[in-house]
Amino acid sequence: MARLAQTAGLTDIQQEILSTVRDFVDKEIIPVATGLEHRDEYPQQIVDGLKELGLFGLMIPEEYGGLGESLLTYALCVEEIARGWMSVSGIINTHFIVAYMLKQHGTQEQKDHFLPRMAAGDIRGAFSMSEPGLGSDVSAITSKAVKDGEEYVLNGQKMWLTNGGTSSLVAVLVRSDEGHPEGTAPHKSMTTFLVEKEPGFGEVRPGLTIPGKIDKMGYKGVDTTELIMDGLRIPANRVLGGVTGRGFYQMMDGVEVGRVNVAARGCGVAQRAFELGVQYAQQRHTFGKAIAQHQAIQFKLAEMATKVEAAHAMMVNAARKKDSGERNDLEAGMAKYLASEYCKEVVEDAFRIHGGYGFSKEYEIERLYREAPMLLIGEGTAEIQKMIIGRRLLEEYRFQG
Repeated sequence: MARLAQTAGLTDIQQEILSTVRDFVDKEIIPVATGLEHRDEYPQQIVDGLKELGLFGLMIPEEYGGLGESLLTYALCVEEIARGWMSVSGIINTHFIVAYMLKQHGTQEQKDHFLPRMAAGDIRGAFSMSEPGLGSDVSAITSKAVKDGEEYVLNGQKMWLTNGGTSSLVAVLVRSDEGHPEGTAPHKSMTTFLVEKEPGFGEVRPGLTIPGKIDKMGYKGVDTTELIMDGLRIPANRVLGGVTGRGFYQMMDGVEVGRVNVAARGCGVAQRAFELGVQYAQQRHTFGKAIAQHQAIQFKLAEMATKVEAAHAMMVNAARKKDSGERNDLEAGMAKYLASEYCKEVVEDAFRIHGGYGFSKEYEIERLYREAPMLLIGEGTAEIQKMIIGRRLLEEYRFQG
């Protein structure tokens, strides 16, 4: 098992970080994950442990109190955490995307104000783009900000907000027509606001309500919520980057690195499913021998391991491309698409290896079977990834006739 999904060329520091995270996952997450998931209980003790390890500041520059690590290091850590319990990686991911957006696009005042406390884990981040009637069509956003003196008044309803209750800072994408004449393309009239709030549910600040947790098939423990703005007043200095109309590009930049993250989560869940499948296949006996000795099961294990390796390689490639400063939307889209699809297939094969016991809540594979489908949707469906990939390929291979 240890031979799968290895990454060549890591520094000693990267290897030490990953070893620490892997040890934490094995000792602190895997033994309690299924119980917490069945109770839909927020993993506070696990989160506190991640805070002590400094993982909330993994990619935040050292000048702001973070570790200043690469996207690759972060993605490999997420892979390990998702191997233990995917919900925990979701808690980290949304925080990371907001920190990344601040680092890349925030004003100096915004960076100085938020990043040190985000690195320490004292401020937990969430981001909000989707809406109840939106789906993948971001241009159809109806939530709106209207300028009123030195403030903006925000109104609208947002959906599928991971960390909605536990976060204290939310990056919210809304339409802002101020300064953008009628007929302006929708993606050029959107703005990201940095909304500070109290953790919890109900009215968490005047004009802002977090109704409660959405009950989900899987991906439990982490709080997924709606966000309702009704006359929410935000000062102008909380426009990300200080200029309106750039929100769409800022969010897409965040989602691009988020796709590497989702790919890493798919890799981690697939690795765990393979581990469970290959272990069970050697313990379960039929017709006088371990089922691992039956050719049909060996074929499944071979296919599963190959998919784990392929997804990991594409995820690493996408992360390294971004770290090099190059455009990586093609690689990120491919990695997210392949890793999420392969994750679903590997989990299902492990489920089949378990036979009837896979349907029992006593076995960990049952939880993974409910968690894997979320990765098919998060950070863009397979269809959205194919659109991105197809368009980029046509750019790269434009026919000169």
